[in-house]
Amino acid sequence: MRSANAIKDFSLGDAADIPDAVRSIAKDELSPLANRIDQAGFYPVATMAALGEKGAFAAHLDRFGARFDVALTAMQAISRYCGSTGFITWCQDVCGLYMEQSENSALLDRLNEQAFAKRLGGTGLSNPMKSLTGIEAMALHAKKVSDGYRVSGTLPWVSNIGHDQYFGAVARVQTGGGADHEIFFLMDIDDQVELNKCPTFSGMEGTSTWGVTVKDYFVGDHNLIADPARPFIKKIRPAFVLLQVGWGMGVIEGAIESCRQVESSLGHVNQYLHNRPEQLQAEFEELQQRVQLLAADPYCADKDHLINVLDVRAHTSELALKTSESALLHQGARGYLMESDVQRRIREAQFVAIVTPAIKHLRWEIAKLMQEPTPV
Repeated sequence: MRSANAIKDFSLGDAADIPDAVRSIAKDELSPLANRIDQAGFYPVATMAALGEKGAFAAHLDRFGARFDVALTAMQAISRYCGSTGFITWCQDVCGLYMEQSENSALLDRLNEQAFAKRLGGTGLSNPMKSLTGIEAMALHAKKVSDGYRVSGTLPWVSNIGHDQYFGAVARVQTGGGADHEIFFLMDIDDQVELNKCPTFSGMEGTSTWGVTVKDYFVGDHNLIADPARPFIKKIRPAFVLLQVGWGMGVIEGAIESCRQVESSLGHVNQYLHNRPEQLQAEFEELQQRVQLLAADPYCADKDHLINVLDVRAHTSELALKTSESALLHQGARGYLMESDVQRRIREAQFVAIVTPAIKHLRWEIAKLMQEPTPV
C-alpha cells in the first residue's frame, strides 16, 4: 500500500510512468472481470484501489502537476478493457477536480484520499448541466439556514457511489422573491442520504449507479465547493468535458483492435466492408492529436477553445459508435455472442454517446456558442 509519505512525494516524474502501470493492471486484473462487471453488475472496488495506488486518478490535479495528457491516457488504457470502469474512472477524476478547484481547505485535506482511491467519489452533475442550459428542471433545491443550507430532492442516477462515499452535487437556492442562484457541494453519503435502486440498464451495470434522495440534508462550510455555483461550473466545464474523452477513446481503441483480431481469418471477405481498421485508426489518431492539444490548457476560458472541446467530445461519441459497429460487422456471429467484448463495447459506445453531455446536447451548446458575439 502506498504510504502517506509516498503520496506526499508524488511528482511529475512518477506521472510519466502512470499509463504503463495502469495498462498492466487493466490487462491483467480488470480484463478478466469485464463480463462480470457488465452482466452481473460487479463494482470493481479493489481494482479501482489498485489503479489509484498507481496514480490513475491523480495526474490531472494541480497538486500533482496538472498532467491532463497523462490522465487521459490512463483513462483510455482502463476503458480499452472495460468501458464501465473507464466511466467510473472519469467520475473519480472529476470529483477530485471539484474538491481541488473549490479551494476549500476542508476538502483539500481530503484530496489525497480521493486522488489515490482510498475512498471513491462520484459526480451528480448530469441534471445540473442540463438544467443550467434549459433542458430540464433542477432536481435539488436548497434553503438558506443560519449556518449553511438545507437541501432536498431526488437525483435519478449518480454513479461511482455507495455508503460512506460521496459525490459533487448542485442545488438551486429557494429565496423569498430574490434572484435564484445555485450552490455546489460535496454530498457525503451518510444516514441522511437514501440510495434507491435504479432500473436495469442495457449496459454499464457495474458502475454502482443509484438514485439519490435527500430531505433537509445539511450543507455547511466544510463541504461547500462553490457559492454561487455558476462561475465555478463555467470555469471547470472545459476540463469536465475533456476528461470524458479519455473514456471514449479507450472504447474506440478496443473496437479497432477487435476488427484487427479477425484479419487473418476473415480479412479476405472483410476487405469489402466500409470503415476498415486502417481507416478507423487514421481517424482515431487525428482525434488523439486534437485531444492532446486541448489537454495542454484544460481550463482555457476562450470561446473557440470550449467549442473545440465540445466538438472533440462529440467526435469521440460518433467514432465510438462507428468503430463498435464496425467491430461487430468485422467479427460477424462471434461478435454477436452476449459474452463477446464486441457486444459489450457496442453498449459501452452507446453510453458514451448519450451520457451528459450527449451528442444532441453538445451540438446544441456548440450552436449557441457560435451565435454569441465574440468579445472585441
